[in-house]
Amino acid sequence: MRWEGNRESDNVEDVRGEGGGGGGGFGFGGRSIGIGTIVIALIGGWLLGVNPLTILGLLSGGGGPAQVSQQQHQPRQESAAEAREFKLMKVVLADTEDVWTDLFRQNGGTYQKPKLKIFSGSYPTACGMGRSATGPFYCPGDKDVYIDLDFFRLMEQRFHAPGEFAQAYVLAHEVGHHVQNLMGISDKVHHAQQNSSERQGNALSVRLELQADCFAGVWAYHANRARSIIEKGDVEAALNAATAIGDDTLQKQAGGEVVPDSFTHGSSAQRVRWFTRGIESGEISQCNTFEARQL
Repeated sequence: MRWEGNRESDNVEDVRGEGGGGGGGFGFGGRSIGIGTIVIALIGGWLLGVNPLTILGLLSGGGGPAQVSQQQHQPRQESAAEAREFKLMKVVLADTEDVWTDLFRQNGGTYQKPKLKIFSGSYPTACGMGRSATGPFYCPGDKDVYIDLDFFRLMEQRFHAPGEFAQAYVLAHEVGHHVQNLMGISDKVHHAQQNSSERQGNALSVRLELQADCFAGVWAYHANRARSIIEKGDVEAALNAATAIGDDTLQKQAGGEVVPDSFTHGSSAQRVRWFTRGIESGEISQCNTFEARQL
C-alpha cells in the first residue's frame, strides 16, 4: 500500500496507558460490537473450553455487564512496528476524511469527522468501558473510533491476514459505521432490534456490518483514484482479512457447527462480496444491504 508522505489526520489521539477502571458491558454497535468481537470469542472458547457462542453472547450484551479490572494501565515502550502502524492509521483516517467529505458534499450534506483513539487494555467511552477484547470498534455515543494496535498482531499471527491494506480495511470498516451513524441508519437498526427476536436482531446486525464493509470498499475506490494507494496484492490482503473474520470461518475454526442464525457480521463470502461491491463501484447507492434480497 502506498501511503507514506500522504496527509496525516489531526483527529487521532494516543490514549495508551490512560485506561480507566469501572465496569460496564459493551454491547452491539456501540451498542455495536467491534470487528474483532467474534475473533475474541473464538480465542476465549479455545482457552477456556467454553462454547465461543456463549462468550459472544456475553460480549454482545446478552449476559449482563462484564467486569473490567480497576487497575490503571502503565505507559509502555512503543515498538517500531507500532510506531509505523500508528502513522498508518493517521494517514488512512485522513484519507477517509477526504473521501467522505467529498461524497457527503456531492449529496448535499456535511461530513462530521470522527476522532480515532489508539488505546490499550481498556478505556472509558460514551458506550461503556471499551476493551481490547472487543477488537476495533466505533462508539456512536461519542462518534469516536477505538483501536488497540495489538489487534493487528492477532490478525497476522493467528488469522494469517497480514498487510497494511488489510489494516486500513479494518479502520475504514469502523469509519463506515460512523457514516451509518451520520446517515441515521444505525439508529433505525437499533430501534428495529429492540422490537425483534434474537434471530431477527442478528440478521439486522449482519446487514449493518456488511454495509460497513461495502463503505470501506467505497473509500478504497475513491482514495485509490485520487492518490493511487493500492499496490499489487493489496486488495487480496483486504479480502483475506474479510474472509478470516467471517462468522462461518470462525465457527468452523472453533470446532463447532456453523449456525447462520447466530451470525452477527456475515459469512466470509458475504463480507468479501460487499467489500468487493464497494471497491468496484465506488457508489454509496450500491451498498444498500437492507434492500438486497441476497447478501
